[in-house]
Amino acid sequence: MSRSEELFTEAQRYIPGGVNSPVRAFRSVGSTPVFAVRGSGACIWDADGKRYTDYIGSWGPLILGHAFPAVTEAICDAAKNGASFGLPTEREVRMARLITELVKGVEMVRMVSSGTEAVLSAVRAARGFTGRELVVKFSGCYHGHSDSMLVKAGSGLATAGLPDSAGVPAAAAAGTVTCAYNDTEGIKQIFAAHKDGIAAVIVEPVGANMGVVLPAPGFLEELRRITAEAGALLIFDEVITGFRVSLNCASGYFGVTPDMWTFGKIIGGGLPVGAYGGRRDVMSVVAPLGPVYQAGTLSGNPVATAAGLATLETLKNDSGIYRGLAEKGEKLRSGLASVFKKHGIEAVVQGLESLATVFFTASPVSSYDDAKKSDTARYARFWKSMAKRGILLAPSQFEALFLSAAHSLSDIEYFIAAADEAAHAGEI
Repeated sequence: MSRSEELFTEAQRYIPGGVNSPVRAFRSVGSTPVFAVRGSGACIWDADGKRYTDYIGSWGPLILGHAFPAVTEAICDAAKNGASFGLPTEREVRMARLITELVKGVEMVRMVSSGTEAVLSAVRAARGFTGRELVVKFSGCYHGHSDSMLVKAGSGLATAGLPDSAGVPAAAAAGTVTCAYNDTEGIKQIFAAHKDGIAAVIVEPVGANMGVVLPAPGFLEELRRITAEAGALLIFDEVITGFRVSLNCASGYFGVTPDMWTFGKIIGGGLPVGAYGGRRDVMSVVAPLGPVYQAGTLSGNPVATAAGLATLETLKNDSGIYRGLAEKGEKLRSGLASVFKKHGIEAVVQGLESLATVFFTASPVSSYDDAKKSDTARYARFWKSMAKRGILLAPSQFEALFLSAAHSLSDIEYFIAAADEAAHAGEI
């Protein structure tokens, strides 16, 4: 039995499912979890000493790679002076100022401790600001595990959501309406039916939790137009896309400015963090300025903000990082697509900049319904064939692959060659 298997066996005695987040169980690829021991650059080593080129990247935060020196030094320096105070620190001010400088439209920012917390706080603020209760979300877009966001579509297009998890009261889910991603006609119908009751529309500007799904031309612009006309707020969930698709986030990349944003991952440099922000008038409803209550003991944690600042400042000061990520992302997507075509494997490779997903399906994916047509058994075979060759991918068909500045072009070339070898051997 490997050390990872031993650890997983023991973990299951003390932790539900043996993991602290469901996808880490590796069930959908039929494998034992990889227990990480250390990381450096683009690589990690597991509990058995095996080295992998890592395309999980802590699910997005590590855009600079593992143990990036400036980030590690910032963490150590901050921790030496105290891990937490429960009082304001200068770094919180610097973080808020930097986000407002980089992201057009963000005028005020509140730090929290996770992406889930950022979303539930932003939604509460939107409801408080508008005095309305309904929130529209899109199937396949994940916005954390707060009660009102764990919903699925009802039988009708504009039907209020039903709970998508045990333990979620129907009343909590009833305030959420769902629509298919990229469905502009569906959004129009929802607003026609509920116009005066919709507080906000929340969307991942690039879908990244059903695999990477790009917004159709005009989709984000139409959301902006419809919400503005109806007096509802538009919230971009940029927990994944924020500072990944560009230094100005997805809102800057696509040239669409929402009313509110949620952030996470990269702004913590790998440490637990979240934030929400937006227009000054909207954010002014948040306590202690306004009547919308939200608080957090570890919000703006000095060690997390130190790591986040080191990450953002590195990205800001080196414009070549994003150019390199775009080049490597395009090389990987086109290379894998060519391999699958060469071997007659039905697959589409989608993504943007440093994001990618291999969907084992015949047609491009533009919605969650499209994504669900993927051959998950074939993805599991693909995952295992790559793991055998020292390439670590997300253990789920419906997750993104993340590139970092630490990945080299030779890493990308090896990945493409490994896929070609596995396909030739009939392993995929």
